Amino acid sequence: MAYGRRATTVAACAVAAVITLAGCGGGSGGKGGGSGDGSGSGKGGGKPSASVGKPSDTSSGDPSPSSTPTQVLAQIKGDKNIEVTINSAVRDSGGFVTVEGTITNAGTSIFNADSWVGDETALAPSGASVAGAVLVDEAGKKRYYVLRDTAGQCLCTMKLLSIQPQESRPFFAQFPAPPAATTQVDFELPTMPPAKITISQG
Repeated sequence: MAYGRRATTVAACAVAAVITLAGCGGGSGGKGGGSGDGSGSGKGGGKPSASVGKPSDTSSGDPSPSSTPTQVLAQIKGDKNIEVTINSAVRDSGGFVTVEGTITNAGTSIFNADSWVGDETALAPSGASVAGAVLVDEAGKKRYYVLRDTAGQCLCTMKLLSIQPQESRPFFAQFPAPPAATTQVDFELPTMPPAKITISQG
């Protein structure tokens, strides 16, 4: 199963959007995309919830996803028993934050992440992916969208199709970094509840 990340050099060409919020509420999943103007309001049908774990100091700035992540920053549970576990959110010297974790289908039917790409037409080339993910800095009243390359594809995990019941897959997403003083943000994904995560220094 392919799981690759474009190099940070690609991110230099990426379109990054940081949207200032008029008011920042934490109850909705974010619309993806560099020019999105708000957050998606999709709701999970199975009483979705998010739990926050205590971060450890084991995060690193390694550009490759951790093969055996042990820490849990947060766990999100949504419709159809889909679970998103966030294992790290690392700020690097290049001005990016990389979020990594796993997606687990704890349900009984095959899951395709089509709804996670976001509503913006420009994100369509990313297909079934976490392109619609957003980091929300409530204190700074800003939203940080997933970076994109010049072809419009996200710097994130794509081809999230046919995830079988009880199957887990790793994921990552790269965002512009909030100011250095910002260490806590909300991670939002369309159709899923938000979760507060802590950014560590790579």
